[in-house]
Amino acid sequence: MEHVHLAAEEDDLYSGYNDYNPTFDSEELDNDAGFQQAVRTSHGRRPPMTAKFPGTAIGGRALGTSFGVESSFGCESRLLKSRMPMASSMGRPMTGAVQDGAARPMTAVRAAGYSSAMTRGSTFDPLGQSKGPAPPLEGKSEDTPDEKVKILEKKVNDLIEESCLAHGHGDLQLSLDRAKEAGRKERALVRQREQSGNADHINLDLTYSVLFNLATQYANNDMYAEALNTYQVIVKNKMFSNAGRLKVNMANIHFKQKNYPKAIKLYRMALDQISNSHKEMRIKIMQNIGVVFIRMGQYSDAITSFEHIMSECPNIKTGFNLILCYYAIGDRERMKKAFQKLICVPLGIDEEDKYIPPNDDTHANLVIEAIKNDKLHQMERERKALAEKFIMTSAKLIAPAIEATFAAGFDWCVDMVKSSQYVELANDLEINKAITYLRQRDFNQLEAVETLKTFEKKDSRVKSAAATNLSFLYFLEKDYDQADRYADLAMTADRYNPAALINKGNTVFVKKDYEKAAEFYKEALRNDSSCTEALYNLGLTYKRLGRLEESLDCFLKLHAILRNSSQVMWQLANLFEMLEDPHQAIEWLMQLITVTPTDPQVLAKLGELYDSEGDKSQAFQYYQESFRYFPSNIDVIEWLGAYYIDTQFCEKAIQYFERATLIQPTQVKWQLMVASCYRRSGNYQKALETYKDIHRKFPENVECLRFLVRLCTDMGMKEVQDYATKLKKVEKMKEIREQRVKSAREGSARGTRREGSASSDSGHSSHGTSAKGERLSAKMRALPGSNEPYEASSQRDIDASYVDPLGAPMERPKTAAKKRNEEDEFADEELGDDLLPE
Repeated sequence: MEHVHLAAEEDDLYSGYNDYNPTFDSEELDNDAGFQQAVRTSHGRRPPMTAKFPGTAIGGRALGTSFGVESSFGCESRLLKSRMPMASSMGRPMTGAVQDGAARPMTAVRAAGYSSAMTRGSTFDPLGQSKGPAPPLEGKSEDTPDEKVKILEKKVNDLIEESCLAHGHGDLQLSLDRAKEAGRKERALVRQREQSGNADHINLDLTYSVLFNLATQYANNDMYAEALNTYQVIVKNKMFSNAGRLKVNMANIHFKQKNYPKAIKLYRMALDQISNSHKEMRIKIMQNIGVVFIRMGQYSDAITSFEHIMSECPNIKTGFNLILCYYAIGDRERMKKAFQKLICVPLGIDEEDKYIPPNDDTHANLVIEAIKNDKLHQMERERKALAEKFIMTSAKLIAPAIEATFAAGFDWCVDMVKSSQYVELANDLEINKAITYLRQRDFNQLEAVETLKTFEKKDSRVKSAAATNLSFLYFLEKDYDQADRYADLAMTADRYNPAALINKGNTVFVKKDYEKAAEFYKEALRNDSSCTEALYNLGLTYKRLGRLEESLDCFLKLHAILRNSSQVMWQLANLFEMLEDPHQAIEWLMQLITVTPTDPQVLAKLGELYDSEGDKSQAFQYYQESFRYFPSNIDVIEWLGAYYIDTQFCEKAIQYFERATLIQPTQVKWQLMVASCYRRSGNYQKALETYKDIHRKFPENVECLRFLVRLCTDMGMKEVQDYATKLKKVEKMKEIREQRVKSAREGSARGTRREGSASSDSGHSSHGTSAKGERLSAKMRALPGSNEPYEASSQRDIDASYVDPLGAPMERPKTAAKKRNEEDEFADEELGDDLLPE
């Protein structure tokens, strides 16, 4: 007993063990299945019951008891049982002696994590959570070959993805660069595997993806040779399964290069390598083969492919192509059969009735509202619109060919369509029949008018379309009352029809009610903001009203929509000229001649603007170009003649005035200018002959007689007395006429206007009123005449009789394409592509 140490009453050996965290409540641990399972598992892994010193219970570690860990943590009553002396595994009774003089706890308690060395107030933490979080996991070293391979694979995949995204955004060059970089990385990856001894584990899928993406990006960038080489690498590699399908892509490239025989060969090779289970893929390849045969003009071979497709899996495009082939070979009966097959092709879309919401079911209404304009419904509408387009085009194509007359052929097509699923197209075909007459400029065909009039009692959509076209027809015939009537009818049937509103605005415009016309054009734009005809006519209306800034704004908007419209550019140039901004007008005309470089009217206007700016050399250049393309423009001819006179090259001016004489043989002033040019150049004999010829044509012309008298006097000719006598008679008649005019002015203002007009028409005392005529006369008077006879005495008389017919308002250009006849002619409205089809 001397070695037994008894604990003092105040020093409890197991004190503090009841101070624990409430989280680990022992009463709840009995009901915790996970904890009990962990205890049972750890119980099976307890250490063996051995002792460091045999024959004694004292050792360096506590010995396990038969209670185990579960007895230690079970409950407080079990702990009390553990304090009872029990026989040890060595057959000795348990003692309280401890090594090194320390109090020895129960072995089972220490094994569960308890210790007598714990201070009073310490928390219960058997799992060691108070030590803090576990240290972070050690990172894997990137120096190992496997890690390097994985990093390279990830980089290659990222580059392929970036290449595809760049192509989706339209950046073709960036997509190609990324594809090339992915190829370089992939080759580096293969070398890395070979160096590490893993050449047998090459990722073939990654190699295929890299090569396929690279070939695709080459083709997208029109680098066809490189694309074909890359595809060839994939096709020749036997390790790639199903690589033969890529021959379709190679054939597509040869098709773009117009190498049609090679394309057909590759299409057929791809077709041989695709099993019959892939029916849709085989159908598409056969359709491509048929299209290539059409390009080669081998319609019989194309018909064979298309007929096979229509028998196996009919579709709209193939049916349309088959009709084209039959039309090309002129087979009427097969055209009819193909058209019947075309209208029987199922579209595979649901009926529109399912999108009509029921009135009583709120939930169903919400669902239908959600799917009414979703992607699926949009696709259905696009497919139906494409089918209707092909059927309409086919009917218009074969109608003149399948029957003796165009009308009979169209009637047969209409009957077939009425008995098909495209019943609503029958009315459109009948309207198109009438429009075809209009396209043939057969305006007097009563059949066209009668066909359109039959739709007046149809449903609102068809009635509006027919009335719109009738209004357009009558407007072209200048029957504005009928045009206005049918425009009103079209608006009544469909107020939101922009074509009807534009035609109504046009009928109001010709009546010069510009404010009201502008309102109709604005309403048409509100219904359809992309209606270019309404915007164009609105700009013209503002121009007539003098609201030039608003008109300019309309045409600038229109130019943003129609970038290459010559009429819009001309209107912009004209508006800037009216706004007294000639530099901007010249800029727009310069843009215009890039679109229509041979338009003589545009070139002449550029010459006029440069002339007004004082740049004679540029003006001469553009006037000369205008004369080269259209040598019958009197304005251009007069300017060029005056330019050569001004520059002292009278001989060159003669050819222009002679051409003007041919164009206007009744205008004496051009012949007088020719004679004047001969006189200025010193060729007096030729001038005398010209004046005599003018006198024979215009015996009462005073200026011609004066020059004849002076020339004959200087040259000593005997005819001088005859010409002097004639001159006196003419001058006396002129004085009598002037007195009559003067008396008439005093008697009546109306008589004054009438006599003044007659005097002007006679050409004896006319005065140049246009700006160009005044400039021409000023040039003539300013010419030096020191070495020319009769200059001082005769020049004023010549100028007095030159009546310049210039000064007309600027017209719009008349190009090789169809142009407007007047500056403010309307952009005639059409309904879809009925009136002016593509």
